[in-house]
Amino acid sequence: MTSRYIQAPGAVVMIRPHRFHPNPETAKDNAFQRTDGELSAKEIARAAYDEVTAVAARLEEEGVKVHIFEDRGENETPDSVFPNNWFSTHPGGHVAIYPMYNPSRRRERRYDIIEMLKAEYRVQDAIDYSCLEYDNLFLEGTGAMVLDHIARVAYTARSNRADPIPLERFCTHFNFEPMAFETADEQGKAIYHTNVMMCIATDFAMVGFDIIRDPNRREEIRARLADMGRRVIDLDSRQISEFAGNAIELSAGSRRILAISARAAASLSKEQKSFIEESAKIVELPVPAIELAGGSIRCMLAGIHLARRY
Repeated sequence: MTSRYIQAPGAVVMIRPHRFHPNPETAKDNAFQRTDGELSAKEIARAAYDEVTAVAARLEEEGVKVHIFEDRGENETPDSVFPNNWFSTHPGGHVAIYPMYNPSRRRERRYDIIEMLKAEYRVQDAIDYSCLEYDNLFLEGTGAMVLDHIARVAYTARSNRADPIPLERFCTHFNFEPMAFETADEQGKAIYHTNVMMCIATDFAMVGFDIIRDPNRREEIRARLADMGRRVIDLDSRQISEFAGNAIELSAGSRRILAISARAAASLSKEQKSFIEESAKIVELPVPAIELAGGSIRCMLAGIHLARRY
């Protein structure tokens, strides 16, 4: 896999929920969650189901392979629509399974998905960190970490969902350099997941630098990204709150796209969009019901960085 495509997977896993709702258990440290007084719980669940269906269809139209699984809600998994938190895949045939902070989210792990990956892609091993939950050590996948697959850096905002011990273990096993940092939003609270404030693509990166508390660390991260030849795009606090950082670059045949929610795309300036479009087509995807749960497009897509068997 060349550096042109290693950052941007050409296939994803998505979960279509049948009983979606914003999870009160996760709202304690997720400031992005919202309530909607106009829609009933049943209407929100139906809207989320339709949004996932539409996103999957649009990505397929663009040339991205989508593996979609149904979650009928038998195990009460309201956040199952965000599978990137419990597993990740890596070039060379490697899979990681992660320890989740909230008990309800631990029920999202599905080994039928891992078996699908083994059947359709070349998987050499799967490292399961979920036993660390018994020690109250958590690392919520590519929500907690934003991975630079080219430079081999794992950017990580410290939080309840990103403990340094599993982070070090992951980085040792998967050959990443950990780069952790403290964050604070406008209310002084730590960001719950790194991927709501940072998106790393092949030729650009979008980052909410003002949220990084240490100015020296802030400039170090900016320099590391720029040293890889990326154009660094600053996101302000308003854009972060609109999920502009929660986007993902994908390979679509011979080109790349940036999958981003319609709400997030609307918050970007013309200049920022122009910078992005120099290397990736912006694909706007409306997911307002799902965004009530505090995550957006990046959270919905678990990228597959594995070689196909056929």
